[in-house]
Amino acid sequence: MPPGADHAHASIPTNYTRVIAQELGMNARELPSLLAGTSLTADRLLDDRTRLSGEEQIRILENALALSGDPNLGLRVGARLTPAAHGAMGFLASSSSNLLAALYAFQSFLPTRVSFARLVLHQSEREVRLHAYFDMEMRPEVRRCVAETCATAFFACAAFIIGRPVHEAETHFAHPDPGAEGRYREMLPGRVVFSSEQMQLRIPLAVCEIPNASASRESYALAQQQCEALLAELRQRPDSLRRQIETMMLSHPGSALSETAAAEALFISKRTLARRLKAEGTGFRQIRDDVLACLARDHLLDNRLSVDAVAALLNYHDSANFRRAFKRWYGVSPDRYRLEARQAHDAA
Repeated sequence: MPPGADHAHASIPTNYTRVIAQELGMNARELPSLLAGTSLTADRLLDDRTRLSGEEQIRILENALALSGDPNLGLRVGARLTPAAHGAMGFLASSSSNLLAALYAFQSFLPTRVSFARLVLHQSEREVRLHAYFDMEMRPEVRRCVAETCATAFFACAAFIIGRPVHEAETHFAHPDPGAEGRYREMLPGRVVFSSEQMQLRIPLAVCEIPNASASRESYALAQQQCEALLAELRQRPDSLRRQIETMMLSHPGSALSETAAAEALFISKRTLARRLKAEGTGFRQIRDDVLACLARDHLLDNRLSVDAVAALLNYHDSANFRRAFKRWYGVSPDRYRLEARQAHDAA
């Protein structure tokens, strides 16, 4: 264990466990079997403010492997972990200029997501090697599950950044070749090596320097800043289903979260979600409208972004639709709102 590591401290977000539950096809009533041996309840698991200790996350993985009976569970779960699943770290990586910059982001910020995992990057003239260390005692089958989850999750993010699978990569696992039961050719690009001294990924430097077509540092930095401010405000509100939906929306660029996806993330039906929101005096569309209105207002106050850029950032494919929505929210056009805000600032 490295100096200063405290795996009893709860710091791991619950969304990774929710992804495991979704991969297992579990409903809310079945969640206690996944959480057995931890202090968690199903309600706490669904609260985005809840954090897990390293020990709790490992116990959940043990339970998941037993429930699934599938030694390839890690490969399956990791494939679900797109950049958005990793919160701010994922957005930082996906907005990076290339895969190399994203690798450095993972190296710096992975401990903020998984307390017992560390990445060490080694760059040479021809290739980049990413060594993974897991600083907790765990059974061999669980260590394999963690390693495979990390590998497939990484390649899901890498494919997003370079626009294709990283066929030139090599994945080196410390565990022995499981033989016919393994699904590596199906789930991982490139060559896979077993019984290595240490888990590592090897990627040609030329691949790591392929420009990211989705890179937009200024836009994503601004979006991240605004989301952090909104999340800080949301934490001060009493617990409610509306707060959970708002939090999930702010974790999706442009509030692209669908009502169906939100219901699945909460392990309830779409009809149940609508009924519970109605009991709180609101609805999914109203919440989305409120979140978009708040983000639109804050983005417009930054004069570096055009109205068209704000529309694109909020997932409006037609800026005319954004302008109509903004006028409905605030009674004036986006340009007029920005002008009046600037005049009020100058007068102050």
